[in-house]
Amino acid sequence: MEHTQSSEIIEPVHHDSSTKKIWRTFWILLGITIAEVGLAFLHLETGFPNRMFLNGIFVILTFFKAFYIVAEFMHLGHEIKNLVMTILMPLLLFIWFIVAFLYEGHSWKNMRKDLAPGTKVEAPKAPAAEGHEKHY
Repeated sequence: MEHTQSSEIIEPVHHDSSTKKIWRTFWILLGITIAEVGLAFLHLETGFPNRMFLNGIFVILTFFKAFYIVAEFMHLGHEIKNLVMTILMPLLLFIWFIVAFLYEGHSWKNMRKDLAPGTKVEAPKAPAAEGHEKHY
């Protein structure tokens, strides 16, 4: 068996559309990140916008960036709805799981303050039953 080499020069295949897509994604994500950093500096210098509103904006922009990354780099933006839901529903349950643990952790923290060593515990007082008093 002989191996022969071809004298043809193989030209590299250019993927202009995919390269443009990657750069477009880069610039969109960079723009959103710069806007977030700019809002943070604006808040630090002037106090505007208020902190709760700013946190809401950050959460929304972060979800947008996460969605955009998943849609472009995991190619879910072009898939059928059932496949997307198969991936997103467990993610939503995971987010609920995190929120539930944070809520419960806050409750435990408050309970721990109440049960600190040296804290006096008062016995609960039973409410007096109305209408059942004995008359002598």
